[in-house]
This record gives sequence, structure tokens and C-alpha cells, in this order.
Amino acid sequence: MPESSIVVRPQPLESESYTASSRLQAAGLRPAIALFEEAAAEVPLPTPPQPIVIADYGASTGHNSLLPVCAAVSVLRKRTRADHSILVAHTDVPGNDFTAMFATLCDDPDSYLRKDAATFASAVGRSFYSQIIPSNSVNLGWSSWAIQWLSRVPAPIPDHVQVAYSHDAKTRDTYAKQAARDWHEFIAFRGRELCPGGRLVIMTMAVDDDGDFGYRPVLAALMDVIDELTSEGLLTADEAHRMCIPTVARREADFLAPFAPKGRFERLEIEHLELFDAEDRYWEQYRKDKDAKAFGAHWAAFLRASVFPALASALEGGITGPRTAQFFDRLEAGVAAHLAAAPEQIQIPLAHLVLVKRPK
Repeated sequence: MPESSIVVRPQPLESESYTASSRLQAAGLRPAIALFEEAAAEVPLPTPPQPIVIADYGASTGHNSLLPVCAAVSVLRKRTRADHSILVAHTDVPGNDFTAMFATLCDDPDSYLRKDAATFASAVGRSFYSQIIPSNSVNLGWSSWAIQWLSRVPAPIPDHVQVAYSHDAKTRDTYAKQAARDWHEFIAFRGRELCPGGRLVIMTMAVDDDGDFGYRPVLAALMDVIDELTSEGLLTADEAHRMCIPTVARREADFLAPFAPKGRFERLEIEHLELFDAEDRYWEQYRKDKDAKAFGAHWAAFLRASVFPALASALEGGITGPRTAQFFDRLEAGVAAHLAAAPEQIQIPLAHLVLVKRPK
């Protein structure tokens, strides 16, 4: 992947696989939903017929948006009339599979469209590192597992697929600067889009108190299998070298930086910030059933859906090339086998934030 190329946040080739494996991303979701419900109870509401607007930043297939939006709609309905329209704007990059997203919204029994006749769905196909919704129009915002993806790949990673485990200090610094710029832009444009009093709830990857990114056994298995596939000739050395996962986890200081020194930026303030280690649900299941093969298979399926597309973009011919399916299958099988051979609990550092836009 060339330096400075724009990143299209990786979208899965098999949407059903993504929906199934994204259940791991429910880690930390319940307390985030509680924060979203609190936000829905506090935001000022427009007068009908102006709709209440909920923005979902980084929707992907919509699976991880269903429960939060349903919870928020339930709270909002207690504050307004049953026929007061609620508009949900699901946003993601242009390459997102919006067909799969709308299928989820229409067919999933947990969809808010099945539970509230006056709630409507829409989509915006633009990067959230720019303004994508009119100013002062969003009452309530939600974003989960999205803002860790950088807007672009600032440089190749010479010795790993994940910059957090690179030994190259210059590369780590380059990625940190890109992550700081992206966070600054994300916050700046949400500050414009939110109505006064509006709130945004965010769940994203974090770095723990010891500076640990987490996911060590998973990423070690991924690196080992990429090396094996290169030795076997399925990948060229150049392709393997170009492969990277352009995500960055942030420290507490990183989240706070745009708001210094007065604690406010674009009229936004951080109302809540918490860093924590989320539960590894696959490990908890392994502790109960001792099924190492299932443990490895679950984590490998999660990686296939969430990060394999980013790796496949380094293949000659790109993600739609003739070797992509074989690459996915071999990589998934290899990672599953490595993790099954030595099951280990995976550390998942996450952050919850609540931002509020103050009146002038």
C-alpha cells in the first residue's frame, strides 16, 4: 500500500461472516449503551415536525448499531410523542456495503425499524474525518469500533502489520501524528454537526495504563502465518512487507489533547472518559468447554472479517484479485490452528467517551 494513500475502512467480503464475528465487538457494548441511554435522556429535543436526528458514525453492516439505537429510541419515546419522527443517519466510507447494512436494518429482529414506526433510516457515504451532516443538526451521536481506523496509511510498517508492535520509532511516531490529526478532525466536525446540548457516545480501541495495545497472541499468530504463506510462495516478499492494519489505539492524554488547555474544543467538552479491559468472550467460552479448536476458529473468523481486507489490499491486484479468496482461507485456517495450539486470554483495551456540545 503506497505511502499517503487514502484508506477505505476495510469492509468484509462476506457480510454474514462479519455480522457473526462482530459479536466479539459487543465487548464493552452494554455499558456504552447505558451511556447512550443517559445521553438520550438529557439532550434537548427539537419541536415537531423537525425530526430528532441520531448519527451513527462508522456503521459498517449496522449490526453493532441495532441495540444502541433501539435503546436510545426507547428513551426518546418517553420524552416525546409517538409520531415525532426520528431520523437515523448511518455513515461510513463510500466503499461500505450499504446494501448489507440496509438488509440488516430491514431483516434483523433487533432492528429499530421493526420496533418504532416513526423512526427512519438513511445513509451517508463519506469519511467522518470531514463534515458529512449539516451543522447544528445532530441531537445524538454514536460511534463504536470505528475511529481507530486512520484516514490514510502514513507510511509502511517495516517489521509488523500493527504499528503498536513495530520496533521502528520513526514509524510509530508517524502513525501517532496521523492518529492525532484524525482525532482532531473527527472532533472538530462533530462539534459543528451536533446541536447545542447534543451528545456523542464513542467506544474505540485504547492503550492501557502500561501502554499495551493488547491482542498480542492474535497478532503473533497472524505474523507467523503471513511468514509461512510467504515461504510457501502464496505471497511475495513485497506483498507481505506492504501488509498493515492501519489502526491506532489512543491513550487518555491523546483523547484529551484537542481540548487543552481549557477543556473545550468546537464547543465540545468531554463529559465522560473511561479506559478499561473488555471481556474476551471467546476465552470465557473456552474456560467452560475447553474447546481449543473453537477458540482458535472464533478469533480467526473475527480477524477475517475485521482486518483481512486491509491486509489483502497489499496483494497484487488488490482485494478483488484472483488470490484473495485463497489468501483469506489459508490465513484464517493458519491463525485458527496457531491459537488452538496454545489458547491464551486476549487483552482488549477499550475506551468509552461521552462528548457534549455546550451552548454559546
